[in-house]
Amino acid sequence: MTTHFITSSGTGIGKTLVTAALAWQLRKLGQSVCAIKPVISGFTPENATESDSGILLAALGEKVTNDAIKLITPWRYSAPLAPDLAASREGRTLNLAEVVEFCREAAESANRDGAMLLIEGVGGVMAPMTREQTVADWMSVLDIRAILVVGSYLGAISHSLTAVEALAVQSIPIAAVVVSESEASTVTLDDTVETLSRFLPEKRLLILPRIRQTMDPWRAAPDLTSALD
Repeated sequence: MTTHFITSSGTGIGKTLVTAALAWQLRKLGQSVCAIKPVISGFTPENATESDSGILLAALGEKVTNDAIKLITPWRYSAPLAPDLAASREGRTLNLAEVVEFCREAAESANRDGAMLLIEGVGGVMAPMTREQTVADWMSVLDIRAILVVGSYLGAISHSLTAVEALAVQSIPIAAVVVSESEASTVTLDDTVETLSRFLPEKRLLILPRIRQTMDPWRAAPDLTSALD
């Protein structure tokens, strides 16, 4: 089975919603799926259910506990900062090689079980993981396809194209670009999609309209599984 890395053009764009939606939709299709978010910042045990990791566990049909979160997210930091800064605030150092090894072991385990693995990144494509390495470096070492989640806010087109270029520099293939509608944007979702389609004619673009459902919004997402083809 295959592994996909869900990344984005920035923070708060919709990585977790897309990852959770894919996990939920694959499960509905009867396909075995695993999901991990190796690194998280802005995490406290008290907000486990609302955390990105907690949302992934819920979409997988797993009970959300701090012990369960530790299994899919070994690197947890309380400060809502890029991983390198968040780790530094706690007197810790993030070793990217260890994160890569964790992902590879998860992929091997999923493959043995005939399951698809979804890896959710942290921050955007160029978010610093360490003092010298970024999320793009992480993806490059794993040598897997990316699903890029972008927004529709003013400035999103530039950020999206920059993220695509950053992935291209690292020779990271993009399986799909998911355009997630931003809240209260002055730019319409349709205009964003039309512009991106002109600049990225060879990329598969999927549209994710704003979901008003507040409880488990990933259940209400449109079918995104073509991103995995």
